[in-house]
Order: sequence, then C-alpha cells, then structure tokens
Amino acid sequence: MDLKLEERVALITGSSKGIGEEVARGLAREGAIVIIHGRNKAKAEAVAHDIAAQGGSAHVVIGDLTNDDEVQGLVDEAQRLAGPVEIVINNAGGSGETEDWSTTRPETWAAGYDRNVLAAVRVTSRLLPGMREAKWGRIINISSLAALMPASRRPDYAAAKAAMIAMTASLAKAVAMDGITRIPYPRARSTASASTKPSERWRSIADWRRALPGRRSSRWSCRCLRRFRWDGLERSKRLLMPSASWSAREPATSPAQI
Repeated sequence: MDLKLEERVALITGSSKGIGEEVARGLAREGAIVIIHGRNKAKAEAVAHDIAAQGGSAHVVIGDLTNDDEVQGLVDEAQRLAGPVEIVINNAGGSGETEDWSTTRPETWAAGYDRNVLAAVRVTSRLLPGMREAKWGRIINISSLAALMPASRRPDYAAAKAAMIAMTASLAKAVAMDGITRIPYPRARSTASASTKPSERWRSIADWRRALPGRRSSRWSCRCLRRFRWDGLERSKRLLMPSASWSAREPATSPAQI
C-alpha cells in the first residue's frame, strides 16, 4: 500500500522493540525517514541498523519520556538528525505492577498516567507548533482495548489509556483546521509483558471476551477482536496519507482530521 510517505520524518516513541519497532519498520518500507526511540541505546541502534541494511532510513534518539529535559533533548536531536518531525506515533507507555481494587495505590495511578498520558503530551506539545505552521502532520496515539473494556485488574492502566482517547478528541477540536490528523488507536491485543504468567494472560483475554456485549461464543469474540484490530489499522493507514480528510460525523473515539 502506497501511503505517499516518501521522505516524511516520523518519530515513533518506544520503538526499540515490540509494537513500536514493527510500526517503524512499516513506515520505513513506505519510504519515511524513521526516528527510533528508546531508553536502551544498544537495542535502538540495532533496530535502526537493521532498517538501514534493508534499504530504509533510520536515526536513533534516547530519552526518558517522564523527564521534561530529556524529552526536549530527544526532540531537538531528532530534528537535528532528520529535519522537522511530521509524523508522531505515541507508542511508549505500558502498565506497571499488577494491582486490583483491593491492592491499588494512588502512586501507581500517578506513575501510570505520567508514563502513558503525560509522555504523549510532552512529545506532542513540542512538535505540534511545527506541524501547525507547516499545515501538515500526523499524530497516532496507541491506546488499548482496556480503555474501552476495562478488566477488574490494573484499573490504573485502563484509566490512563482511556484518558489518551479523551486527549485525542480534545486536540482534534483544537486544531481542526490545521491539516493535522490525530488518531487514537486502541490496540486489540493483550498488553501483558513477557514475564507475565501464561495463566494471567489468558485470564485477561477471558475478561475481554466476557465484556463484549451480546457475546455468543468465544469463537465469535475472537473474530470480533480480530476485526476490530483490522478495521482500526486500515483507518490508521488511510489517515496517514496526505489526502486524509476530517468528517464531523465521525464519533469522538474514531480517527479524525484535525
């Protein structure tokens, strides 16, 4: 699929591994100049070198997104290396300790909000003025199905991811005429870490299935999740293109031109 992203500069936070890495590789295949970000320099450089070896263009920036000074530094470095950033994928974040309503602590909520929501705010607020001036930009926030169908565990994570969707809707209204597309993308997959026990991962998937309204069977639930992910990905792809347009008829939690 030709997304017409040749020579566009894209910063993907948390792209030294996982979802962010795959997004970076996909954008590089479309001709974008990708900025690999992470906190582990060796891992980030390995991804960038592999992209370059396959004919892509990639640079590396390192920094902690919960630290204002480090965010400013990595944004400055990204633009020094590749020029004005035109595409931002706010992918970094994730959950902390596994807590439920009998063990949850306010500090866990504060840390989760900082790691997910405020990290995206720090990056976006520094790059948005340049996008507005250029009248072109693409910002994708990676949320989670937990934002729409929260389980009984990790309430702090579900709340933080829901806040990212609300944040996206607010910004969409603020810059509706500036040629910038902003997309909240709930990801239809388990966000459990590799260290999580298999039984914990399966329990999380079971929670999602039970939460689906009108559930007829587990097989139907799996099909629903797969379709949700595919539809969201296809919308995200279309809205990366220069010809993407905004429709006032779109619901607040769907991709919108802003």
